[in-house]
Amino acid sequence: MSTRNGLSTHILPTSATMIGICMTVLSINHLSPSSSVRWAVHKLLALDAITFLVSALLSFLSMKRENGPERYESLAELIFICGLGMLVVVALVLALAID
Repeated sequence: MSTRNGLSTHILPTSATMIGICMTVLSINHLSPSSSVRWAVHKLLALDAITFLVSALLSFLSMKRENGPERYESLAELIFICGLGMLVVVALVLALAID
């Protein structure tokens, strides 16, 4: 029942950590003055947290399933990378919004 490179054992805890990072940045960003940038960052971070949650769930399923765990692990990996990319976009938006 070994999955491809055992990647799921790394994706699951890292995705959970990334959800925490999204929540932390959401909380910190909440202290900034209201603006359209703040609104966009909130929405992107919330969507990113959901992306990491889906990645974590797929990773968990890949470790628990006996039939086709590689498919779940591949999806978890792809969604995790998308989540990281989205986090980079949020970081760029925040960096460019700072006066």
